[in-house]
Amino acid sequence: MEPAATRILIRPGRIWCGDGRPAQTGLCLLVDGARIAHIGPISPAPQNCDIIDLPQSTLLPGLIDAHSHLFLYPYNQTSWDDQVLTEAEAYRTIRAVRHAHATLLSGFTALRELGTEGAGYADVALKRAIDEGLVPGPRLKVSTRAIVASGCYGPRRALFRPDCCIPQGAEEVSGADAIVRAVRQQASYGADWIKLYADYRVGPNGETQPTFSKEELHAAIACAHDLGRPVAVHATSDEAMRRAIEAGCDTIEHGYNGRRETFALMARSGCAFLPTLTARDAISSYRHGHPEDDPHSEDMRQAAHAFRMALEEGVLVGCGSDVGVFEHGTNYRELEWMVRLGMSPHEVLMSATAINARILRCESSFGRLAQGLCADLVAVDGDPLSNIAAMRRIELVMKDGVIYSQHERH
Repeated sequence: MEPAATRILIRPGRIWCGDGRPAQTGLCLLVDGARIAHIGPISPAPQNCDIIDLPQSTLLPGLIDAHSHLFLYPYNQTSWDDQVLTEAEAYRTIRAVRHAHATLLSGFTALRELGTEGAGYADVALKRAIDEGLVPGPRLKVSTRAIVASGCYGPRRALFRPDCCIPQGAEEVSGADAIVRAVRQQASYGADWIKLYADYRVGPNGETQPTFSKEELHAAIACAHDLGRPVAVHATSDEAMRRAIEAGCDTIEHGYNGRRETFALMARSGCAFLPTLTARDAISSYRHGHPEDDPHSEDMRQAAHAFRMALEEGVLVGCGSDVGVFEHGTNYRELEWMVRLGMSPHEVLMSATAINARILRCESSFGRLAQGLCADLVAVDGDPLSNIAAMRRIELVMKDGVIYSQHERH
């Protein structure tokens, strides 16, 4: 990390601002402190500023992943159960610091962190440490422990002695009063978002079933909204999706088994969709042994069908990868999946910048390149609007006017 100069002039090959327009050439971007001061032709260069020339690069807003888990790492390295049951919260937090740094260096300057998975309120502490400059990382919107129905998450108690006290990956509740109490408590400890699990693999043979009643979902979401907190809902079954949407949730996560009518309901209600395609691919590869990034697996065919229906029905689609299931710092894989399944690179980059900023209620601060907004930006080698794989080739990462990564060409 380098301290910010008073002013920095960046002269890229092209600039894509995330405002709906195509990339433009012949423009420069001037950073003054933590803010974007000017975008446009600048000649000659102002005095008393550092100059960064990137003639082969595209300059974009910093990317946003709206579904992340910094306190997890790939399950083919250590299973989810073992991470939750055997790794101390302090150890997991140290890992999360490293994950946050890797994510920032890959061009993602903001994340929505959707549950610590058994690490309590450590995401609030990590957010504070990043905000105060103690450790490098993306801006965080956090949801702390997440909320699940009693007995409906993991680690599964049926795998252990009944008299064991098994730590759980989220806060368990039963009934409307208890779920409201949990919402209020998580908000009081620093949750920016409330995360609910509307279904899980709790059927007699491991089938996915709804876990919260309509009454419980309505109570939780109404309480969260009263407290100014939006609500993200994990839902892979159509019934759970519909219950959550009708209760007024703000985003649906995963949605792999959603029906067309349910996606149409999402579009009418303004509920956004985070498809988490890379996580689906990664978990499928761990379970079934096929290569990652395989579009022909049954799990990916199912996820692709839901994703395409959401697009066809006009649902607001953000970019959320569920990173942690797969390796941190490779969040760009979600962008590539979205292109592979039918979105244009322009649409995908909009999802990962301006649209995600809108979902996070932060569009007046970041998500676009515009005068007065935070100087969160990334430069990549090449043109990602022609080939999204260019997002793997990071040249420059800046957050709040501070350069965290700069590739020197020789």
